[in-house]
Amino acid sequence: PGSKIPDQTVREAISTIVAHAKAANRPFVETVELQVTLKGIDPKKDKRFSGSIQLPNNPRPKGAICIIADAHHMEEAAKLGIDCIDMDGLAKFNKDKKLIKKFAKKYDAFIATNTLIRRIPRVLGPGLARAGKNPIAVAHGADLMAQVTSLQSTVKFQLKKVICLNLAVGNVAM
Repeated sequence: PGSKIPDQTVREAISTIVAHAKAANRPFVETVELQVTLKGIDPKKDKRFSGSIQLPNNPRPKGAICIIADAHHMEEAAKLGIDCIDMDGLAKFNKDKKLIKKFAKKYDAFIATNTLIRRIPRVLGPGLARAGKNPIAVAHGADLMAQVTSLQSTVKFQLKKVICLNLAVGNVAM
């Protein structure tokens, strides 16, 4: 049996958050998180679940995304001002685990040209997969900026040992 929170309660909570944020006058944009406690679920018995939700707005406007690209997408990414690297750049890591880990940590997500997606694990090893940042494939005809915006506005969630879900849903500047 699920329970719904009335819209009015949510709107009042958001108004309170924004009012406190303006009063605090912090030198950064605060993220608004949604925390949900799931009742009637035993994490020991029930399977763990994870997923992702695409929000209408981007909760992390400064989220860094890197494109692993061929020549066509390199030009397009350069025009859009998005960080990009080609296969030669990845080969320079020479499967050095520390360098790959540092590279994966620098970015929130990766997009790769669909023709290169199978070659990335061979060049880098399991570094990106271990960091939970497997690249998302993009075709040549697809709009690169739309893909980046979609990726930035998607939040991932995962229920492990606790029955509480936390995810960023926005920021106080929205």
